[in-house]
Amino acid sequence: MSSNDVFQAPIHSYLQLPAMELASKIRRLEIGVEDLLQVFIDRINAVNGSINAVVADRFSEALAEAREVDEELHKMTQIQRDELENIKPLLGVPFTAKEAFAVRGLPNSGGLVARKEYIAEEDAAVVGRLRQAGAIPIAVSNCSELCMWWESANRVYGRTSNPFNKSKIVGGSSGGEGAIIGAAGSVFGVGSDIGGSIRMPSFFTGIFGHKPSPDIVPNRGQFPDASGNRQQFLCTGPMCRYAVDLKPLLMVMAGDQAASKLNLSRDVDVTKLRYFTIEDCGGHFLISNVDPELKQAQQYVCQQLEEKLGVEVVKLKIEKLANSLEIWSSMMSSGAQKSFCYYMGNQKSEVNPFWELLKACVGLSNHTLPAIGLGMLEKCESLTPKRVSESFIRMAEELRLELEGILGEDGVLIYPSHPSVAVNHCVPLLFPFNFSYTAIFNVLYFPVSQCPVGLGKSGLPLGIQVAAANNNDCLTIAVATEIERLCGGWDGLFKQKQSPQNMEP
Repeated sequence: MSSNDVFQAPIHSYLQLPAMELASKIRRLEIGVEDLLQVFIDRINAVNGSINAVVADRFSEALAEAREVDEELHKMTQIQRDELENIKPLLGVPFTAKEAFAVRGLPNSGGLVARKEYIAEEDAAVVGRLRQAGAIPIAVSNCSELCMWWESANRVYGRTSNPFNKSKIVGGSSGGEGAIIGAAGSVFGVGSDIGGSIRMPSFFTGIFGHKPSPDIVPNRGQFPDASGNRQQFLCTGPMCRYAVDLKPLLMVMAGDQAASKLNLSRDVDVTKLRYFTIEDCGGHFLISNVDPELKQAQQYVCQQLEEKLGVEVVKLKIEKLANSLEIWSSMMSSGAQKSFCYYMGNQKSEVNPFWELLKACVGLSNHTLPAIGLGMLEKCESLTPKRVSESFIRMAEELRLELEGILGEDGVLIYPSHPSVAVNHCVPLLFPFNFSYTAIFNVLYFPVSQCPVGLGKSGLPLGIQVAAANNNDCLTIAVATEIERLCGGWDGLFKQKQSPQNMEP
């Protein structure tokens, strides 16, 4: 199946329903769980040869679990089934997870050749919580090597392609999730984000993704993990096609205590919020300018919010954002932590990235060029004067306080997701630092929701980020839901893609 055929062929109606609606229909016996899983398995089998998103599956085990759920549901009264909404809100709903997350019985290599034979013996914490809520894992998906690059390719599984155009990237590192969810092959997925790894793939593949506030969803059980200060920057969160699923999925992933910390059960009146927009970081010689088409899309979103909600969207310019790259890099390097080269050596010894580069030149390295390059940059960090790094760490704190002062507890910021729509494979090597548009929010500790807002002239998804101050996840999710209503969300992209006049030649 070609990438264009991914959206041209008719798809089953089950594939176009949000997770919570599927769960409701399952409890009312309107949909059989085994039937539902088979529909998604068939969809994965139909599209995966084209996009290489799913890298390992547990279809047989999942179908057996689905049959058990069906049998139990048919033994219950409707009152008992209705009570499951609070006990197992995701009962029978299939999902996928980034291969970096441990799913019992499936590979957990993180795209590292040295771990390609490793099979997880237990679930990652977040996978366990989803299972407890009744969801059924069906597969794991591709990522970049050690989850530190914004194209999902590695020496274990190869490269993942964009369902909207096979020649384009899906982003990274949770790119397999973006691809299979965007192709309607998964209801929702589990991703992780230390510099945009949930939001970039969600942007490039036209879905919703949420990077939570720190310490909300447990990171335990993923490889690579994070140590030192990076534990605060690495966030696990949901990826899905429908904004309505973001809040209930986050509530399950976070657990009762953390969900209550975020006040996720609160009803947010989006007409009472304060809105701000920033159209670019201010310019940086290592970062591409934001494409005019993306600026126009962001302006359209702001215009829709003003016209339909009766709010004012205030345009801001924050000079410190021009240093997003240096701020993120300095914060990531601060404090004691395991080195990237140590992870490249499978946590046994440090790999010499310069030697790996020589090996790569003759096709003998087991590592990708982005991983080797990051290892080399890490080795060169000592050349940066300490006072320079410290100045950017101070700037991070100043920027955080400045934005928190503006946003308060009732403000949201609309910001570009990336300087461009999805580019051709390997092109990220020419623009390695364009991820800065997402990365800055990790080191500011802000929650961010990624929102699709239509297709561009090339038939690729457009999108924006919605950010808020720490622990105000409910605001960004509420606004994301409103933006879906105003701009059409994934459904709108799907309908556009099915129209021949919107297809690429």
